[in-house]
Amino acid sequence: MNEKDPELIRQVLEGDVQAFTKLVEKYQEPVYHMCYRMLGDAAEAEDAAQETFLRAFQNIRRYDRQRPFSTWILSIAAHYCIDQVRRRRIHYLSYNDVPHLDPPDRSPGPEGNLVLKEEQFRVQKLLAALDPRDRAALVMLYWYDLSYEEIAGVLSMSVSTVKSRLFRAKRELAELWMKSSLQTSAGERSYHESPAF
Repeated sequence: MNEKDPELIRQVLEGDVQAFTKLVEKYQEPVYHMCYRMLGDAAEAEDAAQETFLRAFQNIRRYDRQRPFSTWILSIAAHYCIDQVRRRRIHYLSYNDVPHLDPPDRSPGPEGNLVLKEEQFRVQKLLAALDPRDRAALVMLYWYDLSYEEIAGVLSMSVSTVKSRLFRAKRELAELWMKSSLQTSAGERSYHESPAF
């Protein structure tokens, strides 16, 4: 936990709205990125991040000060995004409908950026096929480096359930990746083998 968080939270509990604004400024980027990776849409992620902070502000008295604030706020974001995904009932998305996984890379090199974006599209498409809670667990593990215990706390599961969900999700993701790779390879072969007119 950041050493400044407990003091800011104490101030918020005493009615200092500016202290909460400081918490928002500090955590807005990780919360937005969590929402973006879960929802795959910048506008929806922005709305989800705003809703996350609104819920945090409304429920700040329920916050357990023994837990890191970052885990608590990411928990709110993850649960909100899981609910949004379930409401949409999306299991598979069209390749053309899926935005890239990360904000655009600003580094030079158009060819490198194109390859990166294609991979990000592919990963986002495959992530969208997973159960929302499995997707949340993967995002927290690989993008936020949360421990199994922290993920269990965020998703209100036992550590063994988190481990089995992650194992299943990684296996499913690997199978989807291989299937996708085979389809891409077959498509490239048929394109190259077709006669030129």
